[in-house]
Amino acid sequence: MFTRYRTVLARSGAWRFSLTALVARLPISISTLGIVLLVTGLGRSYGLAGALSASYTIANGLSSVVQGRLLDRLGQSVVLPVVAAVYAVGVVGLVTALEAGWPEPLAFAAAFVAGAAYPPIGSAVRARWSHVLAGRPAEVQTAYALESVIDEVIFVIGPTVATVLATQWHPWAGLGLALVTGVPGTLALAAQRGSQPVPQRVSRLSSARPAMPWTPVVILAAVSCALGSMFAAAEVSTVAFSAEQHAKPYAGVLLASWSAGSMVAGLITGTLAWRLAPIPRVRVGTALLALVMVPMSFVGSMLAMGVALFVAGFAIAPTLIALFSAIEHGVPAARLTEGIAISHTGLAAGLAPGAALAGLVIDAHGASPSYLVALGSGVVAALASLALPRSFDPEDRQAADEPGGAGELSVF
Repeated sequence: MFTRYRTVLARSGAWRFSLTALVARLPISISTLGIVLLVTGLGRSYGLAGALSASYTIANGLSSVVQGRLLDRLGQSVVLPVVAAVYAVGVVGLVTALEAGWPEPLAFAAAFVAGAAYPPIGSAVRARWSHVLAGRPAEVQTAYALESVIDEVIFVIGPTVATVLATQWHPWAGLGLALVTGVPGTLALAAQRGSQPVPQRVSRLSSARPAMPWTPVVILAAVSCALGSMFAAAEVSTVAFSAEQHAKPYAGVLLASWSAGSMVAGLITGTLAWRLAPIPRVRVGTALLALVMVPMSFVGSMLAMGVALFVAGFAIAPTLIALFSAIEHGVPAARLTEGIAISHTGLAAGLAPGAALAGLVIDAHGASPSYLVALGSGVVAALASLALPRSFDPEDRQAADEPGGAGELSVF
């Protein structure tokens, strides 16, 4: 069953950069939750926690595309160490501002800096896979499935450990965990020069860049934005639900259950040879993600919520794998990190309104109604996916955009 995974991991340097990226992107599962745990652990409101999370994620969304473009042009070994250092400054500043009771604008500024500087590790590692497995589209599909599984492992480990540390030791410990994993992991990934894509400044003799297929890329970014809103709203709602059940230390366990369901589905997805193109799979997946959010507002116990979240998780990884597979096949290789970063930007941008709106609903009405925010976001994602074109082959791209986009696989 796992022969496909063994094959891709046997490629030169593959297991090293994939494992390093696992550590480097642990903060994606910790940062917004760590902010919520820090703010509420200091006795302040969910509204403030959601707003600070929004500041972090908005900044991350705004910077991801720029970072992706710089990674393509200058190389990961140049860009990643710089942004990792700035990220560390932002996180330390945020914790200090909240712990010391500094004016709230300083906390928002620090959250913005941390979010803007956190590197798009997911985009970087997927670009490495595409580079290492060039000319092997089936293996790239398996590698992307592996990365989606790793994402879920991160969301099993990160929230659980961060919640325990923040509730049993100190409220800032969750963000501390993000700091001590994200920065060293990013530096270690940057040091692996042999597997990074060749920077454009070296590989391209001309200053012209290949065309980006903007129509499907932008629509996929909109789908990603709605999904990000759903994920963030469900995360904040689950923390609040656990608190209402007098079991806040177990919020991480509930979130881990959600990720565990996605992890199992991702493992299965990576072993399959899909006949259905990625875009139809995105449409089906987003519809299922909306559907599985329906029962959440009616769940009344921690055990039932754990089961419901585990089942709901089965729709996550296959949908995200299809989404990133569509981007990998449809975006020119020289702009792949940028293309993937655009969807990551969509996910990050969606986290902000999802977390903030869920926080407001929690403060006004409690945890259970706030899951309706996640449901609404899932519906928006499903509707947005209907706008995706049925096909987008090289001939279509040449007709719609400037020259230079021919030669890509037709998957849209």
